[in-house]
Amino acid sequence: MRKAWRSLSWLGVIVLVLFGVLASGVIWSNASWMPKLALDLQGGTQIILAPQLQGGEQITNEQLTQAVSIIRQRVDASGVSEAEVTTEGGQNIVVSIPGEADEETRNRIESSAKLEFRPVLVAGAPANTFVGDDGQSTPFPSPDPGLVATPTAAPTNGSDLAYVTPALQAQFQAYDCANPPSDEDQAPADQPLITCDDAGSAKYILGPVELDGSAITDATNGLQTTQSGGSTGQWAVNITLDGKGSDVFAQISQRLYGAQAPLNQFAFVLDGKVLSAPSMNGLITDGKPSITGSFTQETSKTLADQLKYGALPISFTVQSSDTISATLGSSQLTIGLIAGLIGLILVVIYTLFQYRLLGFVTIASLIVAGILTYLSIALLSWSEGYRLSLAGVAGLIVAIGFTADSFIVYFERIRDELRDGRGLESAVEAGWRRAKRTIYASKGVNVLAAVVLYVLAVGNVRGFAFTLGLTTIIDILVVILFTHPMLQLLAQTRFFSSGHKLSGLDPNALGAVYRGRAQFRTPTDVPGSKVAKSSREAERRQTIAERKRAEQERESVSAGAATRSDDAATTSKKKDA
Repeated sequence: MRKAWRSLSWLGVIVLVLFGVLASGVIWSNASWMPKLALDLQGGTQIILAPQLQGGEQITNEQLTQAVSIIRQRVDASGVSEAEVTTEGGQNIVVSIPGEADEETRNRIESSAKLEFRPVLVAGAPANTFVGDDGQSTPFPSPDPGLVATPTAAPTNGSDLAYVTPALQAQFQAYDCANPPSDEDQAPADQPLITCDDAGSAKYILGPVELDGSAITDATNGLQTTQSGGSTGQWAVNITLDGKGSDVFAQISQRLYGAQAPLNQFAFVLDGKVLSAPSMNGLITDGKPSITGSFTQETSKTLADQLKYGALPISFTVQSSDTISATLGSSQLTIGLIAGLIGLILVVIYTLFQYRLLGFVTIASLIVAGILTYLSIALLSWSEGYRLSLAGVAGLIVAIGFTADSFIVYFERIRDELRDGRGLESAVEAGWRRAKRTIYASKGVNVLAAVVLYVLAVGNVRGFAFTLGLTTIIDILVVILFTHPMLQLLAQTRFFSSGHKLSGLDPNALGAVYRGRAQFRTPTDVPGSKVAKSSREAERRQTIAERKRAEQERESVSAGAATRSDDAATTSKKKDA
């Protein structure tokens, strides 16, 4: 009994902790007592992305598939669940997000994250005046088209100043960081680029692209540390390059290290804007450079996720962004809940019919499992952004049957032990030892199926897999911490231990052989049909080993009877003689 009360106490602690955490979130944060609903039940935001194509360029199916995969990974990384990313018209990408999309999520989706590594040729203040041949300064000029635009000598590397022609220098002087050209990020990879940093506080002439974002294998954010291991308090994006990218970056670092400023700088350019242009203060041969700048924790994580999940194969622009209504709506949710209620009522009716008052243990277990499931989903909605879809509701409904299976397996094991003549207390413990192996194996298969389905599937199917796995784990917890302890306590009561007819453990109805410590049951007047039914029930529930043993015993009894008959016949003949 101490073990039973200890288990029930742990269950109570778990429920109180879940309830307390959720209540704290409701009071002091943005948590809600109601779980968040997915796109099909609540509606949300729909963003349509159209490809930027030039000169008859066409987007291929491969590019479109790759872009959909990258955008889906970005959305998942932002913590938004149950989002839908599909194609439209063979070229557009439609992103549907439950609820209202915040600015950070929009940036993740809309940014093409085209990353380029370019050496710095010229750096200066963001002035936008042009000094003509007459020595007069004129703002926003049109550089003289007669200026030389071709290098007088072929550049030998990306940092060669031969790229800076008179025409390029004039364009640099006239460049306005506040009003950059719309096609600045379309500069050819093998040509210099005039651009500014993201804050508009510096202006650069950059050399050709020497490395692009495809060389990145991983990107994480974190606080920058000093050589002694202390934190600088500045957020950075740490990049890991592949083998080829590491070799190229090592060569670049060897060229830039020790050069005069600004030729010792290397710019990280995202979508035509300089994120950071740090100086090369050492040789980087391990392929792990870092991007630093005016990052916050959120912006550094956003950039790290964008780079980690790759650059889109083609640039996209936002064609439209609208609020959409629920595709299924509250009526479908109501129908789903009614279906679940009907299933629950049928389970209750079956358990009460089959197990009499013992069935109330099943009902109580289902209630406890329902409380734990609801609190878990509400907490996940608040902390992880989980949203309940109609497929997730289906997973909860299916879980009712799976949960009831565990109790049925346990109850039937107990009844089998009672048929073998054990007392109720002994039957509860022996039945648990036999039933828990079956329960663990069954639930293990369910969890494995849910994990595989969650990993391989996308969209709403993942919602079904998630709720199926969650409820399976909660089912195991309830059986261990509630159902088994409750039966241990009920076995101490006179009503159940005496085998009352309404308890569901009546020895006459179960066809028990004996009861108590080697004390055979006192014969009672039982109708013949009842005796035959109990005998058939007891025989039907025997294991294969028990049936073989019974057959061997019957054969032994038959052989003994035949031997006694032969001996009697022989004795009779001798007397006659």
